[in-house]
Formats: sequence, C-alpha cells, structure tokens
Amino acid sequence: MIPAPFDYERAGSVDEAIELLGSREEAKLLAGGHSLLPLMKLRFSRPSLLVDIGRVDELSGVSDAGDRLAIGAGTRHHDLNNDPLVQEHCPIVSWTAGLIGDPQVRHRGTIGGSIAHGDPASDLPAVLVALDAELVIRGPDGERTMPAVDFCSGVFDVALGLQDVLTEVRVPKLGPDVGWSYLKLARRAQDWAMVAVAALVTRSNGTIGDARIALTNMGPVPMRAPAAEQRLAGAPRDAGSDTEYALSEAAAVADQGTDPPGDVTASPEFRRELARVVTKRALEEALSR
Repeated sequence: MIPAPFDYERAGSVDEAIELLGSREEAKLLAGGHSLLPLMKLRFSRPSLLVDIGRVDELSGVSDAGDRLAIGAGTRHHDLNNDPLVQEHCPIVSWTAGLIGDPQVRHRGTIGGSIAHGDPASDLPAVLVALDAELVIRGPDGERTMPAVDFCSGVFDVALGLQDVLTEVRVPKLGPDVGWSYLKLARRAQDWAMVAVAALVTRSNGTIGDARIALTNMGPVPMRAPAAEQRLAGAPRDAGSDTEYALSEAAAVADQGTDPPGDVTASPEFRRELARVVTKRALEEALSR
C-alpha cells in the first residue's frame, strides 16, 4: 500500500502543467487524487512525476456560456452539487455530483478527474453522454473540442495524449420541457454503481418528442440505449396505459448492444435485468418532472 518513488511539481497554470508533463516520461496529472492515488498505492500506476493542478484557478468554477454552461474541469463534486447555475440550468449534473462517494470524496474529487479516469462505473460520464456534452482539451498543439460520447474508447482508455489537459466541460441548458433523472443502484450509498441510468425526456404537445438514455457500468464505456430511445420517440405521455406500455417497451430493450461486466457485485445477466428495471424507473421519474 506504499506508492513507488515519484517526484512532485505544482503547476501554476494549464500551460505550465502541459510543459511539466512533457518534461518526464510517465508523468501524471494530480487533481483530487481519488482515482490516481489508490492505483499508485497498489502500484498499478507508477508515475515518475506528479503534476499537481489542484490549485489552478482557471480550471475551477461554472460560468454561463449562452445556451450552455462552461464547467472547469477542476470543479469539485461538492461545488458542482451546490452551484446555483448548475442547479437552475442543468440539474441532472448537480444531482449526480451529490451521489458520488461520500462527503470526503465530494470535497476533493473533481469532474475532470472522474471523466479522465475512464472508469465505466463512474456516474458523471454517462450523464454527459446523455446530455451530448462537449469536452475541451488543451495540449502542446493547442485546444480542441470533442463530444463526450467519443472521449472513452475502453476501460481506463480515453482520448488524452501524454501532454493533454482536460480543461472544461460544456453542458447544455435544459429547458422547462425537458424532464430528467439519474437513478443509481449500488449495494451501499457510497459504492460504485452496479447499474445506473441517465434519462432525458423532452415533452412536446402531449407526446414524448425526444428521449436520451445513457447507461453506467453496462460496458467498457458509457453507453447510449438507442433501441430504447427509438421506442419512445413520439409516444404519448400522461395517457395512462398507453404511456405505461411505451415505457415498458423501451425499458425491455434498454440492454440491447451492451456488454456488462461480471464481478463480485453482479453477474452480466443480473446487470442486464437491472438495466431494464432501472431504465423504466428513470423514465417514469423524468416524465414526472
């Protein structure tokens, strides 16, 4: 439980962090540390240099960017959970941040760290995929923006180069016609999700105009549920048995195309069943908001 020897540098800016990352092989960024430090203690990760970006002011905070909110990658989960702009304009992000770990984790962990770690059991990446969020990445060749859905390519495998820094997360503002839900099923409140579902439902003239559903821990990356989304498009809402039938039909195919893992908490088959059940509940909750 003791990390291998490493050097430590504190960056004063993103540009300095990029420079420090290029100064040494196997350099790693340190923000909240709740993903990296356990790996280092088990020696699954052995960085030669830690570049601390936890006090870089430009990476923290939430600002209004027109039809979107710009969230600094260094924003702590606790601050995200309590930020008035996020609570007003994108409450699913605020709500989900409040479900992560325990208070100690939420006061230290960051949204950027959760995303850059690439763990398919993390909560916020699936929410960002459902939101069609954008990620801003800065490296030695400048800045680029990419959809959140393209960021993860496998377990712990993300679209960051050796000198890249995730700097910002851009999420859309949700209008009053959009209902939302993030339901997480775990053995204990502070555990990783066995399965979780993010659901966004747009209400339009008595029907469901659009539905976006993303699944946590149902494959190597956060996954959309396109078959379920297609079943809901144009379905009636607030129509009693017709709406209930549409939700049931959508939930029944929520696990199509997924590849859930098997571990000590749940088998792949059990996760598939959980995904169907939780999807139904998440859609019901989204329609009720």
